[in-house]
Amino acid sequence: MNHDSYPDSYIRGILNTVKTIAMVGISPKDNRPSYFVFKYLQERGFRMIPVNPGQAGKEILGQKVYGKLADIPEAVDMVDIFRASAHVLPIVQEALALDPKPRVIWMQLTVRNPEAAKLAEAAGLKVVMNRCPKIEYGRLSSEISWMGVNSRVLTSKRAQGLGKGVQRMGLSHDTMQGGATEATDRAQKAEENDG
Repeated sequence: MNHDSYPDSYIRGILNTVKTIAMVGISPKDNRPSYFVFKYLQERGFRMIPVNPGQAGKEILGQKVYGKLADIPEAVDMVDIFRASAHVLPIVQEALALDPKPRVIWMQLTVRNPEAAKLAEAAGLKVVMNRCPKIEYGRLSSEISWMGVNSRVLTSKRAQGLGKGVQRMGLSHDTMQGGATEATDRAQKAEENDG
């Protein structure tokens, strides 16, 4: 796997199939990235389990905090790592000792550990490095692109959602739904006909 560039289908496949995510390194502080990524994914219907040895036994966002992955009393589909790259290998080794093993190891933005990735992939797990599931979910569900960000098309039409509000968009589609404005559609068709 090339860990410098992931196909959208690979990321979408992960986010569409995982249900339970253990976040290692979550902070109880509501101004920290790990906290709002946890909250965002929780609000999208993922079962989020906080892992932080310094907070073990307490609660973060209504969920009991565990000191280590091995303490979690249920199976997890994905381990989301919010720790520095140097700390990733022992976390992956602990994840591989779980029964059943998680299906995915996800390393947050700026977190890369090729040795840990190779070990996880050799055990049959999918690996993502240097990406944020919150950003990827928002991008692939059109929560970001409906505003014209990352879609290369500015539009006043919102993407088709799964319910009320932006928070209910899903990942099942391959392209932005909701479409561009009629003027943009005509411009794109004219450009295709000229080319």
